[in-house]
Formats: sequence, structure tokens, C-alpha cells
Amino acid sequence: MRCGVLVAVGLCALHACSDDPTGPPPTAAPGGVVANGSVVRIVDGDTLVIELGGDDERVRLIGIDTPESVKPDSPVECFGKEASAFTESLLPPGTPVRVERDVEARDDFGRLLGYVLRADDSLFVNLEIVEQGYAQPLTIPPNVAHADEFVAAARDAEAADLGLWSACGEG
Repeated sequence: MRCGVLVAVGLCALHACSDDPTGPPPTAAPGGVVANGSVVRIVDGDTLVIELGGDDERVRLIGIDTPESVKPDSPVECFGKEASAFTESLLPPGTPVRVERDVEARDDFGRLLGYVLRADDSLFVNLEIVEQGYAQPLTIPPNVAHADEFVAAARDAEAADLGLWSACGEG
């Protein structure tokens, strides 16, 4: 159970997008987790806009890096459009989600840093994107709670020649 792993490492729940890392752990719902937001839109494979606490927040998925598809003044990278489409297939607009934080709340661009779970089935979206070959791990301390899982998933995806690993040579 991927959700159980999140609870076991003691991640804090996100409360109304505050930068306060305190709060109770997620509460399990039958077959899923309790949502604290809903997807507004996908920006690219690793960045989403999620409605949290009445505000639209730009959320950067922690621990993964998908190829660029919308970065200003940059070409679309190999498998960038496919990664964005895959993320959108997992989280179409309106999907209820649970956003969980690690140690650091925001990146240098002001985006909320989060692990995202699809509420109805507890799918750990960050990990699924790596497992299916749409992202590489990107470990930036102190947000390292799932770094080993992401690295192992990327190794498995590369060994299976999935996604960007087959389309983009060495990734």
C-alpha cells in the first residue's frame, strides 16, 4: 500500500496551503484517502494547479523530473508532451487529490512542493509517473522521504525500456 508508506514516514498533511508543517496524518477513506484539493489543470508532467483551501496553487511534484514541455525560451524535450499527457490521464481536471508535504514547503519559484495522491484509490502519482517511465528521480534535500523509492522505480523503468527510457536514449 503506497499510502501506508506515506503515513509511515510521518509526512504532514497540508492545511489550507499554509507553510506550517504541523497537522494530523492523512485519514484513510475506504479504498482511498481524504482529499484536501482538486485538480484544476496540468501545467506539465511534474507541475499541476490544484485548488486547495479555496485558492488555486501551483504544485510541483516532489522527487521527480519530467522532460520540459512548456518552459519559456526552451525547446520541448524528448517525451515532454507524452509526460504531460500521462499526468493529465492520471489527474484530469476535477480529480479529488490529497497533497502532502515533506520538509520544505515551497521551491524558489514559490510553487508548493507536494506528494500527490489520487483520493479515490490512493494512487501515489509522483511514484506512478516514474514507474511508467515518464520521469526521472530528482532528489533535492531536505525533501527526501521517497527518494529511494523513486530511484528504484526509475531503475526498473529503465531496465524495462519504458517511456522516455526507450524514446530518448539515455534519458
